[in-house]
Amino acid sequence: MKRIIAVLLTALVLGNLSMAEETAFNGVKLADAKGKQADARLIFSDTNKNVVIRVADRDFVTIPYEQVDKFSYEYTKKHRITQGAVVMVASLGAGAIVMLTKSKSHWLYIDFHEQVVPKSLVLRMDKKEYKRIFEAVKTHTGKEVEFVGDAKAQSEKESKKKGTT
Repeated sequence: MKRIIAVLLTALVLGNLSMAEETAFNGVKLADAKGKQADARLIFSDTNKNVVIRVADRDFVTIPYEQVDKFSYEYTKKHRITQGAVVMVASLGAGAIVMLTKSKSHWLYIDFHEQVVPKSLVLRMDKKEYKRIFEAVKTHTGKEVEFVGDAKAQSEKESKKKGTT
């Protein structure tokens, strides 16, 4: 009887451990104060209850879920001047067209605190992953991503459109 109870308790504990999840995203870049971007990995670890930013196989920063104040999202649009200039070498017309198009960058701001010191991180997200990152933020931390700037106006416009259809 004791043996059956021990086996059941072990199965229950192992079952709970397997439910703890780790979700990772490779399509992010860590932006520094000078505007340079380094390839990074964003990891949500339910086992350790923290968000990890890993750069070049080293943990750059580890933020416990309870120290996260908020997540904010913003996007920027800019003309592709540099890319257009490069294409213009091969074809004047194609280069001009590329210069007229705009690229969109998706930014995630993580505001957190270490003891009483407020800190912030800026991550550039891949266009194919940013919506999945929003879902992971909600699932793992329980926090909503706050939309700011143009992203706020766009989300309000989309929610009005959905409400009328």
